[in-house]
Amino acid sequence: MAPADCLIGAGTVLTTAQVEQLADVGGRLMVSPNVEPSVIKLAATKGMVTMPGVFTPTEALAAASAGATGLKFFPASVLGPSGIAAIRTVLPSDIEIAAVGGVSESNFADYAKIGVRSFGLGSSLYKPGMTAAEVGERAKATLEAYDTVYGGQ
Repeated sequence: MAPADCLIGAGTVLTTAQVEQLADVGGRLMVSPNVEPSVIKLAATKGMVTMPGVFTPTEALAAASAGATGLKFFPASVLGPSGIAAIRTVLPSDIEIAAVGGVSESNFADYAKIGVRSFGLGSSLYKPGMTAAEVGERAKATLEAYDTVYGGQ
């Protein structure tokens, strides 16, 4: 059993039926690649942390209006910290911002400067053919880099 303060959920949630399934198994985090208001609203009514994928101010504002508690900016490498910072100026100040896509331990500090502390990492941790030990080493280095930038927060 996971610790009570551990946030467990699912990604690529596309439908309200999938939100129901997630709720039925106790999931508390709903991540989606898009802004589907009915999915966001249902997840919010179930008390989930919601993190839909956005790229534009229009998508970000629509997700916030639907009740999203966080936004997953993807691909963050295209927007960069300056692009995300510009969009953030029109968003509710309490919404969590995550950078996903092209993010690694090498650019945590750049995102920290604009207040981003949540990330989705993939290829910076794992590439096909890597061994479990190599992935473990990458994960450890990534956590150390995060703790260096964010002071173990």
